[in-house]
Amino acid sequence: MTISFKEKIGYGFGDMASSMFWKIFGMYLLFFYAKVFGISPAAAGTMFLLTRIWDAINDPLMGIIADRTRSRWGKYRPYLLWFAVPFALVGVVTFYTPDLGENGRLIYAYLTYTLMMMVYTAVNVPYASLLGVMSPHPKERNILSSYRMFFAFVGSFITFMLLQPLVDFFAGLFDAGAAIVFDATSISRSPAGWTAAVAVIGVICAALFFLCFKLTRERVKPVNENENTSIRQDLRNLARNAPWWILMGSGLAALLFNAIRDSVALFYFADYIQISYKMPVLGWTVATIYLLVGQAANMVGVALAAPLSNRYGKKKTYMVAMGLAAVLSAFFFFLAPHQIAWIMTLQVLISICAGYVLPLLWSMYADIVDYQELKTKRRATGLIFSSSSMSQKMGWAFGAALSGWLLAWFGYDQMSAVQPDSAIFGVRLMLSWLPAISCVLAVLGMMFYPLSEKRVKEIAGVLEAWRTKSCVKSNKSVRA
Repeated sequence: MTISFKEKIGYGFGDMASSMFWKIFGMYLLFFYAKVFGISPAAAGTMFLLTRIWDAINDPLMGIIADRTRSRWGKYRPYLLWFAVPFALVGVVTFYTPDLGENGRLIYAYLTYTLMMMVYTAVNVPYASLLGVMSPHPKERNILSSYRMFFAFVGSFITFMLLQPLVDFFAGLFDAGAAIVFDATSISRSPAGWTAAVAVIGVICAALFFLCFKLTRERVKPVNENENTSIRQDLRNLARNAPWWILMGSGLAALLFNAIRDSVALFYFADYIQISYKMPVLGWTVATIYLLVGQAANMVGVALAAPLSNRYGKKKTYMVAMGLAAVLSAFFFFLAPHQIAWIMTLQVLISICAGYVLPLLWSMYADIVDYQELKTKRRATGLIFSSSSMSQKMGWAFGAALSGWLLAWFGYDQMSAVQPDSAIFGVRLMLSWLPAISCVLAVLGMMFYPLSEKRVKEIAGVLEAWRTKSCVKSNKSVRA
């Protein structure tokens, strides 16, 4: 069974939508809270981490609900339709800045950010699970995962391309007389500009989710489709799944690498590089160009993921990519503000490695679904893929929280235009050595991952035989 090109594109649209908002959260939210909303980096960092406690329950719960969903559209596709509009609306509310006191602003941030992550879970966990039921073939899933991640980086690229010019445009439209509006070294700090810009991105996201719903199909049926397994048994099976634990740990470290770099990028350019330049017509700052270069390089990495992993194996190529990212990240610490060419070059090389790794993680989660079905006769696709969503959010939360705490510890003052040397040192550290350490941890974890390419193929063959046998028995029963 071969998935059509149109369906692969449709599946990619789903993560294109998710990624457009996810990159706003990862790259801009800490900056927005500190520079626009007036929340200290330490308070924002603590909020990011505390809200993940609820996600530790919410993500697996959503996976369990999706696994038990019955509709004419399948188990997982309906959520793309039901939550497309709420996804966009809550995103806009998150970037709205009501006139409240310091405590009121913090409470508002907690409430809206928690709600945003709940809606994100409601659409993204079923979307991720869709990969496990579109095709039973590991190589086909590698390709689907690559399409997914390629379009995710296309979405990120569009976000970076549009958001800063949109914020600046709406800032000029709504707050033309405000002193905080235009800053040649970074994005505008106009509250109205941010809200309107995110609203435009939200409309695009909702449209992409609708297209993903329309163009995709669910095909893989569980071996024991009619068997009602208890939630407790599903959780017990997952707790005994050793490859899942290993991949969770390694994947968390890989996502932590991305999260730390993403969280401090704007601070790095606004406070360390400080180059006053905006591209004519498009209005991109050096920071925006840096982000765009990174996303373009991510797409190159994604394009290489399927052919190279199909040839050399996912585990081996994952470890090589993360090892290279560790070495390259460490070099970032030694760059001076005027070495823009080197900054962009390292960004390209590191982003290729990151782009290569992410689709492998999603494809390996699909392999773990097969492994658990082989061991337990139960296909808990949504539950297992919810763990990947949870690790993604936990990795970003830990990275953002650590970044916020470290900024405060190094003496960063969000209300000051000039930062002390200690704060600049901290920003440089968080864009270099800390991500490098995370890469090393990811490599160490992957060394213990037991599902080789040979083993994955064996499992897929056994499950295919079981399904064929089950289908034959079902047909005989109908004829009888």
